[in-house]
Amino acid sequence: MAHLGIDITTHLFLALYPAAAFFFIELAARFAKIVPYRKYIIQGLSAVAFAIAYFVVIDGTGIAIMLLILAPILFAYARRVKENPTIR
Repeated sequence: MAHLGIDITTHLFLALYPAAAFFFIELAARFAKIVPYRKYIIQGLSAVAFAIAYFVVIDGTGIAIMLLILAPILFAYARRVKENPTIR
């Protein structure tokens, strides 16, 4: 791992922030009764937003690449859930 000038606890927090955002989106979607495919689209957009922030602000390329890999998977899953609503 390249040295970014951050310690290991900061690196762990940077990995936990997107996970916490996904969890919050899940809870908010359940309380607001949002259609499941829209929830996955919102999670995919948040993954892209975190990836861009990690590239620009802290140069955390490893985490950003993983989030950019996750975003299209979430978008594809949203399309699949929209076509067949019985899948969750």
